[in-house]
Amino acid sequence: MSFIFPPPQNAALPVAGTESRFPVRRVFCVGRNYADHAREMGAIDQADGREPPFFFMKPGDAVVSGEGELSVAYPPLTKNLHHEVEMVVALQAGGANLAVDAAKSLIFGYAVGLDLTRRDIQGRAKEKGQPWDMGKGFDQSAVASVIQPVAVCGHPEHGRIWLSVNGEIRQDGDLSAMMWKVADIIANLSTLVRLEAGDLIYTGTPAGVGPIVPGDVLAAGVDGVGSLRLRIV
Repeated sequence: MSFIFPPPQNAALPVAGTESRFPVRRVFCVGRNYADHAREMGAIDQADGREPPFFFMKPGDAVVSGEGELSVAYPPLTKNLHHEVEMVVALQAGGANLAVDAAKSLIFGYAVGLDLTRRDIQGRAKEKGQPWDMGKGFDQSAVASVIQPVAVCGHPEHGRIWLSVNGEIRQDGDLSAMMWKVADIIANLSTLVRLEAGDLIYTGTPAGVGPIVPGDVLAAGVDGVGSLRLRIV
């Protein structure tokens, strides 16, 4: 087979304790999966009672990952870039219409992630009933740490999830507050699309999201999974 130009390489995440890397296929994100964040975003209905999860996507090549301090360029056409810390699920297998009990067997490992959001662009899209893509799926909008394999970290269901900006804690929650747990998320998503090895799922963010500007240094972590450090340039 020949190509008219060399095919692009997939993004890939480092795997803790190994030279191997995890190739990224697609990036799914769960919206408003923590009640406190749903409230701060004005989604009162979801905050008061668990509704079916909803999903959006980021391009696979929007992923930024690596070891040490990462750098992300402040994106164009926004004056309100927000941070959202999340636990990320990395799948080693897939399927469609999966049972909740089978979902965990698909998971290779977990990482710490940042869902970066051009909040002003997203807000204007919401007001007009338009897609969120340009508010969520821009270049370098999906940051991820080194992946911890399940064999090392298990399946975290409790533990602190946090983010600081220039040393000041902005987000501080617990995984136990997720309205939809990881297995439920995978099973539900698999009714909408067929999941495959290489898919990443960002599982939602706790309250405290807010603006960041060039020069800011972000640190984030999930107990039992890992941490990351990021500079906005």
